[in-house]
Amino acid sequence: MAPLLNGYTNGASRHLPEDPSVVESRFSDVPSQIDIPVSGLDAEEAVEVNLEELLDDPTELCTLLEQEGVGKHYWMVIALAYAKQAKVDHAIEILSKGMGTLNRGNPKEKLGPLSLTCWLYLWKSREAPRVVPDGQPAGETRLKDFYLQAATGSLNEASRINPAFPPLFLARGVLYLLRASLQPPSKATAPSAPDLSDRVDTLRQSIKCFEDALRVSSGRNMMAVLGRARAHFSLGKYAEALDGYQEVLNKMPHLQDPDPRIGVGCCLWQLGHKDEAREAWERALELNPDSKIANILLGLYYIHDSSHYATTDPAFGPIYKKAMTVYTQKAFKLDKELPLTCATFGSYFMMRKSWATVDNLARKAIELTDVNAVASDGWYLLARKEHYQDRPDLPKASDYYQKADLARGGGDKGYLPARFGLVQIQILQRDFDGAKFRLEKIIQQSKSIEAMMILGALYAEDVFRSQANGVKEDKSADVKKATTLLEAVRLAWKDPQKKLTPDSSVLVYLARLYETEQPDKALQCLHQVEQMSINDMPDKEPPDGTETDEVWMAKLREQLSPQLLNNIGCFQHHAERHEQAREFFQTALSACVKAGEKDEGIDTDALVTTISYNLARTYEAAGLLDEAKQVYEGLLARHDDYTDARTRLAYIELRQNPQEAGPKVMTALYEADSSNLEVRSLFGWFLSKSKRRAANIAEDQEQRHYKHTLQHHDKHDRYSLTGMGNLYLTTAREMRRDTDQDKDKRRKTYEKAVEFYDKALQLDPRNAYAAQGIAIALVEDKKDLTAAVQLFSKVRDTVKDPSVYINLGHVFAELKQYSRSIESYEAALTYNRASDPQILACLGRVWLLKGKLDKSPAAMKTSLSYSQRALAIAPSQIHFQFNIAFVQIQLAQLLYTLPEAQRTLEDVIKASSGLEEAINSFCEIAQSKNPPYPRHDIEQRANMGRNTMRRQLERAIQSQREYEEKNAAKLQEARELREAEIRRREEEKRRANEQKEEEKRKIREERDKMAQLSRELAEKRMEEERRREEAEYTTDTDGERVKRSKRKKQAAKRKKRAEENSGSETEVGDGEDGTAAAAAKKSRRKKKARSTEPDSAVDSSDAEGGAPKSKKKRKRLARRGGKEGNFKSEELVVDSDSEGASCTVMQTNGGGGGPEDDDGDTRMREAEDEDEDVAVSKQHSRKRNARRIEDEADEDKDEEDEEEEVEDEEPQQQSGKKTTAERDAEEDEESGGGIGGGASFADNPHGDPVDESVGAAGDAGGAEDPLLQI
Repeated sequence: MAPLLNGYTNGASRHLPEDPSVVESRFSDVPSQIDIPVSGLDAEEAVEVNLEELLDDPTELCTLLEQEGVGKHYWMVIALAYAKQAKVDHAIEILSKGMGTLNRGNPKEKLGPLSLTCWLYLWKSREAPRVVPDGQPAGETRLKDFYLQAATGSLNEASRINPAFPPLFLARGVLYLLRASLQPPSKATAPSAPDLSDRVDTLRQSIKCFEDALRVSSGRNMMAVLGRARAHFSLGKYAEALDGYQEVLNKMPHLQDPDPRIGVGCCLWQLGHKDEAREAWERALELNPDSKIANILLGLYYIHDSSHYATTDPAFGPIYKKAMTVYTQKAFKLDKELPLTCATFGSYFMMRKSWATVDNLARKAIELTDVNAVASDGWYLLARKEHYQDRPDLPKASDYYQKADLARGGGDKGYLPARFGLVQIQILQRDFDGAKFRLEKIIQQSKSIEAMMILGALYAEDVFRSQANGVKEDKSADVKKATTLLEAVRLAWKDPQKKLTPDSSVLVYLARLYETEQPDKALQCLHQVEQMSINDMPDKEPPDGTETDEVWMAKLREQLSPQLLNNIGCFQHHAERHEQAREFFQTALSACVKAGEKDEGIDTDALVTTISYNLARTYEAAGLLDEAKQVYEGLLARHDDYTDARTRLAYIELRQNPQEAGPKVMTALYEADSSNLEVRSLFGWFLSKSKRRAANIAEDQEQRHYKHTLQHHDKHDRYSLTGMGNLYLTTAREMRRDTDQDKDKRRKTYEKAVEFYDKALQLDPRNAYAAQGIAIALVEDKKDLTAAVQLFSKVRDTVKDPSVYINLGHVFAELKQYSRSIESYEAALTYNRASDPQILACLGRVWLLKGKLDKSPAAMKTSLSYSQRALAIAPSQIHFQFNIAFVQIQLAQLLYTLPEAQRTLEDVIKASSGLEEAINSFCEIAQSKNPPYPRHDIEQRANMGRNTMRRQLERAIQSQREYEEKNAAKLQEARELREAEIRRREEEKRRANEQKEEEKRKIREERDKMAQLSRELAEKRMEEERRREEAEYTTDTDGERVKRSKRKKQAAKRKKRAEENSGSETEVGDGEDGTAAAAAKKSRRKKKARSTEPDSAVDSSDAEGGAPKSKKKRKRLARRGGKEGNFKSEELVVDSDSEGASCTVMQTNGGGGGPEDDDGDTRMREAEDEDEDVAVSKQHSRKRNARRIEDEADEDKDEEDEEEEVEDEEPQQQSGKKTTAERDAEEDEESGGGIGGGASFADNPHGDPVDESVGAAGDAGGAEDPLLQI
């Protein structure tokens, strides 16, 4: 019987099926039975062993194999049969015993069993736990590392026998792969620093082993290609890994175990092509529906796809259900021990809070996996399980989170969710600084939205905590950080690609941060929360045609949080939008009722009390005092000890009845609760309005009240401190300043006021009233207007009160910035103070000052208007009447002083009328009981107007009338001229436009003509090209288009030209022969040996002989001298090989010239007008005729140049172009000479052309060598 190897005779190569639909499972080549030969006495016998029904104990079978001394193949086949039935330990035991029997033979016989043993150990390593399971002793459990060491021992033993044994390369590569899976990922390094971790080094060694396996198999070992691709994938080289998997797929499209399509999909996923990865996995599943890897990977794809939708999104449910039920569940049924499936299913049971199942699946994922990322997922599941308990074990959860992070490398390469979980644990442990540090590192690396959200919340909580504790530490930096982070989160919600769900808590934090500095933004955030809450309602659309949108929105708001509605109402109240605030407060009260109906555990009474109080304050601010009183009384009916409501009732009573009921109510309130600071503050305000002024501040009743509050109740009461400052400020303003002692006393009183204001500002830096008091003191005492403006500007941004704008108007008026002063006063009018006569009077004063400064009657008229409005509002105030009369006097005086061109007759007449009114007003004011100024001064001003200004205005009226009558004609003429000029300019403009349009029309016509001509020329050129192509090309015998040959015609022309040159024997110079030159030229082209002329000149008989006799080169010096004509004198040094050539010094335009020289010059100038090619050739000829030295060079080099010239000559002739020598000859012929003396240039202008290249026949570079100028 022939020996068997894996079920094939003599170890024949196994051939995979060509049809991909035909699947071969592992161990399919193991036979179902094997015959073990047994040696008998008479004949050879065999024992048949059924390999499908093997004994549980292989000892008896091993004894039989040892006794019969069978070969290694039997041991290996039986071991494979046991391995096929997942009895790997028995298979290893059989191979161990078999190798013991093979020790007696050739050691190389052990290579096969050793290699198989190594593979079995690697198999066991993949199934062994990664760490010691909980509850098992450490010594009794064999981990992955144990089997990897055993596999290493088998490989080392086999390598000692034959290190070049081919199967060892592949096994060693897989061993390195598995060993790398147990090594932790490398720590984060600098971007340019190389990764020198042990894991990376191990993976590189595995790649080398796989490449060795490919080398020995001549590139046919596809398992080695798969292993190398797997190593590249582990190194993060996904493109290289993808190339490897695709190579295997192209060469072995039928391969399904392992399936390269799985690797292709994983690489595509890592490269960002997730849809293409899904297609690869679906193809793998199509070929093998029971592929557990393809099922779980597709499940992960759909889980990832579902993460793009909110859990409330209708699209989320079907996708997630498909991921779990169609793919993940099937993968779990196929293999309940697959680590990736366990980790994925664990997250599902985590949501269902099945803690025992989560713990079991997570530990399977950790113990059985060969992938660090899957182990990280397992640790993360355990950490979340501990974290989500009602009483979490925080140290244990933190430890699991750290292990999950380290399994993926830790540091910058760690697992972001695990690091995020560590942050949450630190927050629960109140380690806020550590949590901030981790979050900042996370944000630097990943820009995680969740991390920014929590970090912003932590900074915001620090700010709120400091505000609540009254800490004076500057938290502006924390406010800025919190705002920046939370706004970044808010901005990310708008990105449709991220598909993020807005979180209302972020908006609430932002609203609290913006509350003080930017209340409008805070209100915007709360409105967004309101809209989000409405969008989450199931029935948010109104019924068709039943109710309006406003009514339906009010009903929807009643289902919102009462706290949210109350906060929105408060911001509306502070923005002085009292109508909207009242609506929100009323809706909040309705929401409290509905919330109490839904949940009886809510303390609705506290909410109703707070919201009702806010509603009453809104009524009060809107001027609805009766409604406010009704609400306050309702609150007191429910809570009679509600002091704030009682205080507001007393204040309303003081406003409505300041003489009778109000003071009684206030006194009763103060006696009932005199220790309440709010009551004491209101009582102090009441005293300031009702007290009598005391000459001594120490006797002032209000000052005693504030002093008592600061001494016996609260020394840091800010209202009392501000009130004391106001008292001292008012007292200082009214103090005398006649003597230096009075001035010093007044200054100290101002300083005392500033001290109280400063103390109040220390306690509350945002106390705008104290800041305004300091600004007033600076103006009145120090006259520091600039510093006062700065303070008032800051107060204006904080306090919405007209007094701030009034004070700013005063200061700007003192600074003579009248425009800004007017703006401030007008801003004060907008605060329900449009009928305030004091502000109107201030505006009249500023406009008067502005009119006097600008000499503007219009400004004074505006001042008069404001003064009249103030008097209309308060007609009993006599000083307002005085202001009107004063403005009228000033207006009349201004118009009198203005030149006639700057005023009109109507203005002067009105000013005269106003002057009469002012005189009458002054008379009445002087006769009044309490005039604003002394009667004598007022009467004197009236007399001045009656006696002086009246006559001045009469003269002004007369002169203005004469001026206007005199200039009426001139004005009319000027007006007509101006109108005529306007009409002329319009006419010129119209003509210019018409001219431009005409020019544009002509340009368009020219362009159309040029375009038409261009098209015609293009068509003509195309027709010529077509004809030329038809003339140049013909059809050969094969029917192809070929170019016509012109070689014969060009050769005939060349031969004819040579004959003509040889026939004309014109002497050049001192006997130079054209035949000799032509012969030399011909000999050069035919690569004959060169000859040089002798030192002495040759005679005419030698020249007639044609061929040169001397082989020695000669240098010839020729000089041109004489006068300068059309050409510059130049010397020429020529090398000549021709015996007919002579060396002569000639003069251009010199002794041999005469008139014929001019004729030659004329021909030269005419030759310059030839076509471009001839002009270029002439220029080249003139350069060569310059004075030059052509040195001798190697004749072999010259011969090579001549060969190239001869080779280049034939294509030039074929293309119909002239050679360089022919162009030079024609140029010499046109220029009328060669290189002879001056007589030859004049006497024989049409002599034989001389090829100058002959003169350099022996040079290395020929005529093309560079020239050396002398």
